[in-house]
Amino acid sequence: MKSIVLREIKSFFGSPIGYLVIAIFLISNGLFLWVFQGEYNILNTGFADLTPFFTLAPWILTFLIPAVTMRSFSDEKKQGTIELLLTKPLSIWQIVNGKFIGSLLLIIMAIIPTFIYVKVVSSLGLPEGNIDMGSTIGSYFGLLFLIAAYTAIGIFTSTLSENQIVAFIIAVFLCFFFYFGFEGLSTIVPGFMNVISSLGMQNHFKSMSRGVIDTRDVIYFLSITVLFLSFTVYQLKSFKS
Repeated sequence: MKSIVLREIKSFFGSPIGYLVIAIFLISNGLFLWVFQGEYNILNTGFADLTPFFTLAPWILTFLIPAVTMRSFSDEKKQGTIELLLTKPLSIWQIVNGKFIGSLLLIIMAIIPTFIYVKVVSSLGLPEGNIDMGSTIGSYFGLLFLIAAYTAIGIFTSTLSENQIVAFIIAVFLCFFFYFGFEGLSTIVPGFMNVISSLGMQNHFKSMSRGVIDTRDVIYFLSITVLFLSFTVYQLKSFKS
């Protein structure tokens, strides 16, 4: 599996993809948080916290992660190397996990530089250091679990078509639906609002953003991640047979 992970990372940074992903994520966040005037501008909120960043990041990642994962298996199918990949002395689960971890590590690399936002916001607080670290740490953990779920969805959709654009569009739709869709549906059926909203990622991400790591939220994200990785394995098994 290690060889698959290294292969994925090398392919990302052997082409402009890896650098573009990190650059686009950091530049887009930087512009909205520090330059553009609006509700996401931290300097205009009057509060020393990173709520605008954690509100904006899921939107950007909804498009960015599918752009990273769309080539995972669709490119293998298009180039005809999927058969060679499946004949390696690795189980299908190991191959899928290798692709998943490789993509996950790339997105995490894009997140790490945002830690400087914590230092900047903390220094801007009155008094200096007046920042809710519990909420910030919880939000980063929530973002990590959200990234894992998005990545698993993207890896799965890359097995559905050899066309990367098709895989990208399906992944964006599924990520959007699982994060924002259930919240919207809950307003249509008021009697089941709490039940329906609890099925969406946004509800659990916001819960972790309060600074309390609830096992129910962790189990939810892990379940979504494992579910879509299982779908990926099933797709590859059907292709192999």
